[in-house]
Amino acid sequence: MSRLFTYTIRIDDGAAPNPFHGMCSLAICKPRIRSTAKEGDWVAGLGSKFAQSGDLSQRLVYAMRVDEVLSLEAYDRQAPARWPHRIPNTGSADLSERLGDCIHDFSQGRPVQRSSVHGPQNMEIDLSGKNALVSCHFYYFGSRAIRVPDDLLPICHQNQGHKSDSNAPYFDQFVSWLHKLNLSHGQLGWPDHIVDWTAIPSCGGCIERKLDAESDETC
Repeated sequence: MSRLFTYTIRIDDGAAPNPFHGMCSLAICKPRIRSTAKEGDWVAGLGSKFAQSGDLSQRLVYAMRVDEVLSLEAYDRQAPARWPHRIPNTGSADLSERLGDCIHDFSQGRPVQRSSVHGPQNMEIDLSGKNALVSCHFYYFGSRAIRVPDDLLPICHQNQGHKSDSNAPYFDQFVSWLHKLNLSHGQLGWPDHIVDWTAIPSCGGCIERKLDAESDETC
């Protein structure tokens, strides 16, 4: 049976999830979700009360159906041909290229962290997630997060960590609600938390994401 994972996005800066170039990926942060989710599951990120653009609680920032689950090594190996834009280029003028989430280079065997939005203090947690989740069937609203209907509010919470098992009664209802919106798949908004990555080329939001990942409990 497919599952619905929900969590609150404390920092929605376009890196995790990464909604650019017609795909949505989750390859850093949220290690418990990445190591557990299977193809056909849904992952939904909910807004924070303290979002940069205001209170986004009880709003949906993004939802992705997991189409592929790849080991981080496979994600890195396939990236040059399939997703070159996911290999971070911190010197690019294109924000989406600076936010690339394929941040671990496995070409020499042992992973080496590329210059990216994460620093050395994030490496152990990021690698513990084991997998990258990839989707072409997603809705990303960013700062234009949409209100979750009242009958689906039980999937929302402002705690750290994520929900999965307790969302079981709402899975079909959640997917049906999304499809009834009659929206095109893809990026429908812009990240809420805009960071000047040119000023912080090797790390940005690292500490905040580290704290979030360390509290990645499930319920």
